[in-house]
Amino acid sequence: MKPKLILIGGGGHCAACVDVIELAKEYEIVGFVDKDANSELLGYPLLGDDGCLQELRNQYDYALITVGQIRSPATRIRLYENTKSLGYKFPTIISPRAYVSKHAVIGEGTIIMHDALINTRATVGRNCIINSKALVEHDAVVEDDCHIATGAIVNGGTLVRRGTFIGSNAVTKECVKTNENDFIKAGSLFMGYANE
Repeated sequence: MKPKLILIGGGGHCAACVDVIELAKEYEIVGFVDKDANSELLGYPLLGDDGCLQELRNQYDYALITVGQIRSPATRIRLYENTKSLGYKFPTIISPRAYVSKHAVIGEGTIIMHDALINTRATVGRNCIINSKALVEHDAVVEDDCHIATGAIVNGGTLVRRGTFIGSNAVTKECVKTNENDFIKAGSLFMGYANE
């Protein structure tokens, strides 16, 4: 029997996560929590808002943060830390259509979306989104709570600091680093700072 999974957040990113989780077939989605959502999403029921997570913990062990991240990681971080404090476990979700090197490390609560590529000796932290068709090259480090958006390229040896957003089709130069909570706009070339 598959472990049962609660999704936290019911917007567009959640819908994309549902597609990945269904294709991976490792967890059974039981529903989602959200303070502003409709009563169902892609056939899955609304279980309540964040306040019901304590009660739901009596029934379920696993949760995934499915709120998106663009301007700030603050909401994802708050939800992750609150849910973690209740004793939930966070799976690592990898689309069967993604490639993750056996020599890469992926943290808990991170989702690797369709057609993303994580190359050898790359490290991706916890509670991250590596979105569709993104590339994290060899020896790159993506710290916790980051979102590498659709089609973005993190080149080899780059250090993406905690909470950073790298927009769609943005490219980092190799062996550079961001600051924490950086916002790198879509389509840009990020030159960064040389790693020391």
